[in-house]
Amino acid sequence: MVGTRGVPARYGGFETAIEEIGQRLCARGHQVTVYCRDTGAGPRPDSTYLGMDLVFLPAMHKRSLETLSHTGLSVMHLMAHRPDAAIVFNAANAPYLPLIRAAGVPVATHVDGLEWKRAKWGGSGKRYYRRAEAMAVRWSDALIADAVGIQTYYRERFDADTYYLPYGAPILAGTKSDKLAGLGLQPRGYHLVVARFEPENHVHMVVDGYVRSKAKEPLIVVGSAPYSDAYTRQVHSLADDRVRFVGGVWDQDLLDQLYANSLVYWHGHSVGGTNPSLLRAIGSGAATNAFDVDFNREVLSTAGRYFADPAGVAALAEEAESGLPGLRERGVLGQRLARRFDWDLVTDGYEGLCADLVAATAPAPRRARRVQRGTQQTTVGAE
Repeated sequence: MVGTRGVPARYGGFETAIEEIGQRLCARGHQVTVYCRDTGAGPRPDSTYLGMDLVFLPAMHKRSLETLSHTGLSVMHLMAHRPDAAIVFNAANAPYLPLIRAAGVPVATHVDGLEWKRAKWGGSGKRYYRRAEAMAVRWSDALIADAVGIQTYYRERFDADTYYLPYGAPILAGTKSDKLAGLGLQPRGYHLVVARFEPENHVHMVVDGYVRSKAKEPLIVVGSAPYSDAYTRQVHSLADDRVRFVGGVWDQDLLDQLYANSLVYWHGHSVGGTNPSLLRAIGSGAATNAFDVDFNREVLSTAGRYFADPAGVAALAEEAESGLPGLRERGVLGQRLARRFDWDLVTDGYEGLCADLVAATAPAPRRARRVQRGTQQTTVGAE
């Protein structure tokens, strides 16, 4: 598994997917190697984690080069050791696909979301990502999409089919609230945002809209950004004393408690496909308000409320505190919907894909196949 920060998962969706899928594949008897970024800080990392073999390699600490520099070194190592199959995460790494295939290693690319829409990339970055998408289609043995909206995009833009392999949702039952006191919080006594500080995650819109509202319960903002100082300053400038920025929360028990005990969870992500933060929120039973895009509606359906501007946020914030019935019911419905996203079923999909790659039968162009998962059938595309 190549192209991410690696595990343990402390950053984003790719890392979460690798940790959940990788450990399950290992439990099924497969050997899984994960390429991880060596930050050079702290004690020497362990060489194994949850059964996975870890290879730590450095990266250039510059936003535009960090991923590509680390993936380049990872591919060199991979070519020397020649695994049976490789999964490359992020279409940005597509220029390395011919090298992997030249080494005789079949490769699938997880294309992620619509990266060229992210505000952090300038004109050249956006053009690069558009070209990288085309390279991923041309040079991958298979494509993986984690959302139906991403499948649709690749079908319409490139006439390319993809394996639909979403993320899983952790289902939290009987979550405690004892750690909330450390933050001075009470169950159902706060609004919650958990997001990397990037414009397309609309943290600024949630903070701005909340401040415009008459809401009394505090807005707790979890998250930060390694390369977005200007955006972070913008978000902070919009806040008033009802908004509390707590930075990154790496204590998973505390984070779970924050989700499960929130009055409402605000999800502003807009370009990244199926998002693990959203799945964790609904899996916890949190009533959720989300930015109005197809990716979020695909997950939330009628369990969600949707906003598109600060005025919409303000109205929903006041509605949440109005005492009107429905918040708990929405949380229950969201948790029911979350059960569609099962890490064991997702792992079945990755296992089947890798078996196809190894057998050199994946995937015939423009052809779909049916994969039986117990009593549930899942349509899986083949590129």
